[in-house]
Amino acid sequence: MVFVSGADYARTMTNQIAQQHAALAAKLTALAENVTDWDAPTPVAEWRTRDIFSHLMGWLPGMLGAGGVELPAVEVGDDVVAAWKEHTANVQALVDDEEQLARTIDVGQGPQPLGAVLEQYYIADLFMHRWDLAKASGQEADLEPEIVAGMVQGMTPIAEVLGASGQFGTPVVLDDTHSDEDRLIALIGRDPNWKP
Repeated sequence: MVFVSGADYARTMTNQIAQQHAALAAKLTALAENVTDWDAPTPVAEWRTRDIFSHLMGWLPGMLGAGGVELPAVEVGDDVVAAWKEHTANVQALVDDEEQLARTIDVGQGPQPLGAVLEQYYIADLFMHRWDLAKASGQEADLEPEIVAGMVQGMTPIAEVLGASGQFGTPVVLDDTHSDEDRLIALIGRDPNWKP
């Protein structure tokens, strides 16, 4: 891994991260606003629909806190959409702050700019869980093909590492006779043909 200084990262990536977070969060919010059953099953066997948001809102404040970055924790509670919007606003305030994004932190993978940490972990999580929410609620995920293709390319060679991390279901590597979206979903341990 090539270390990028916080200042260099700030100059080249901050606006992109803020824009990407805003766009991806808005798409997840739009899906959330159309959920009618927060206890519906999801492609992750042990989760119900509200658990997608418990997950997305739960791990980030703790991970960033360990690196010295404060992000308010928000409980899902009864109004999932309102809680999600509050959390999203907190994250957007963080990614809109170029000085914060340029800070070098260490969350267990060596020193990196905060922006790189958010991009690698949270932005990717936000993107992938859109598929889970769409499937659980009978909606279309409309995943961006260029992001899907890039993730498949980057994740396929490290499928064994993904499986060993415990953060995904058992990865399955599908060949290029399958769509990129099916390949990505299989890589994160989901069944591309899952139905409630």
